[in-house]
Amino acid sequence: MHLSVLDLVPVRTDQTSGDALAATRRLARVADAAGYRRYWLAEHHNMPAVAATNPPLLIAMVAGATDRIRVGSGGVMLPNHAPLVIAEQFALLEAAYPGRIDLGIGRAPGSDPVTSFALRHGAGGVDDDAVSRFPTYVDNVVSMMSPGGVGLEVQGRTHPLFATPHATSVPTVWLLGSSDYSARLAAERGLPYVFAHHFSGEGTARALELYRSGFRPGEALAEPRTFLTVNVSVAESEEEAHRLALPQLESMVALRTGGQLRPQRFVEEAEKDPVAAAHQGMLAAMRERWVIGAPDSAARQLHELASTYDVDEVMVHPVGGAFLGTAPDVAPAREATLSLLADAIS
Repeated sequence: MHLSVLDLVPVRTDQTSGDALAATRRLARVADAAGYRRYWLAEHHNMPAVAATNPPLLIAMVAGATDRIRVGSGGVMLPNHAPLVIAEQFALLEAAYPGRIDLGIGRAPGSDPVTSFALRHGAGGVDDDAVSRFPTYVDNVVSMMSPGGVGLEVQGRTHPLFATPHATSVPTVWLLGSSDYSARLAAERGLPYVFAHHFSGEGTARALELYRSGFRPGEALAEPRTFLTVNVSVAESEEEAHRLALPQLESMVALRTGGQLRPQRFVEEAEKDPVAAAHQGMLAAMRERWVIGAPDSAARQLHELASTYDVDEVMVHPVGGAFLGTAPDVAPAREATLSLLADAIS
């Protein structure tokens, strides 16, 4: 089983955005040294606990700080952007780091309605039908990044359009989703697909079956290729792993219930101010879906997950928080999760 990493660049109560970025660079180096296959960065906007607002910039930072690991987006929310802009960004990233770039594409807004409006219309941006035009936008990005470019018809004439002047390779394009829609589209287009198991936790088996059963081989891929994501907290003891997972668990409950969104709290802060009794059941259900434990237990849970869904790769989202007194530019629990897990899997 291969392991990969998903990073939202979390921001704790003691951290600036710069501190969070420094912690991500350190985490990526740990993943690179430990043999993880890929390192993906998310796109979320206007959230006090998440600094992953711009995947292409983060990918450039992480790829420059590492040596061999593949780096990509998990994912770019394509309705927020003009397809040509994304094609240009990722064609340049691939040119700078050939063979190491993944372009993961999602359809969700990744933000609140006000921020979505600002993203799509603040500078005369993407049209109102961006979500309904998602399949066309995916096709456009793939075509624009190809070495041969595309022909764009304007006023009855065909004009050549290239994402970059002389491409010799292209990023691997993945479709991401937490529902049936992207699974069906990935199958139709013959693209690899990732289910956001870390976010939904439900419908995983159905989505993967839809993808595999409907897959049509294409130029990019001869047979289905997929994996899934999962929230993970690993520590020397199970008790410590559960304590470290608590701040992120409480943040997710707040997100799902309309509670206050704030920077991620320290473990001790989360323990002193637990979620309301009415939401304890939701917290417990989330905890059951996450992989939390000592190294051997966590490795066993991941093997079972991979076997259940018939995948040879699992992308872990390291969710461990921090104890009071932790230096602001590091995330020791997240680094320990990756190191301990890699040792246990090997």
